Amino acid sequence: MGQQHRRVVTVAVVLALLPVALTACGDDKSAGSADGSASATQQAPAQEAATKSRERVQAYLEALAARDVAAGRSQLCAPLQAAFDTAATGPNGDFADHFTVSRATITDVRTGPRGQEVSASITVAAGSETATRALLFTVTRTGADWCIAGEAQGGNSAQPAGTP
Repeated sequence: MGQQHRRVVTVAVVLALLPVALTACGDDKSAGSADGSASATQQAPAQEAATKSRERVQAYLEALAARDVAAGRSQLCAPLQAAFDTAATGPNGDFADHFTVSRATITDVRTGPRGQEVSASITVAAGSETATRALLFTVTRTGADWCIAGEAQGGNSAQPAGTP
């Protein structure tokens, strides 16, 4: 990836995440009950965030497997779409002609420092070569909707059941 492309992606991610960061600076009076447990009002938004993030990444993975560039693009936050348009079908892009996705599975969803972090395991074939890679998607809320704000190599290990 070229230096200029990295800068564009970095600026796009920062701009996409700025509203989330500013929202986090607000005064949160519902941090939990006196005994330290989370209140019901906190659990509902957290569950919605996990569900919506999973849905966005699942839709992206399905678009990837179906080689539907437009459907993949529609899952991304607006600032990332221009970079996606130039890179998605390039030689190393997610939707490159010589890649075939045989398996794509979400392995973990959790709250991260820049939004919801959705880890996925993707098995890709290029000719006779097959490789499985871990990807980490960052999903944020923009207004009333959710979108993918970033994609990077790696991912989180699955959390044990019942772990927040």
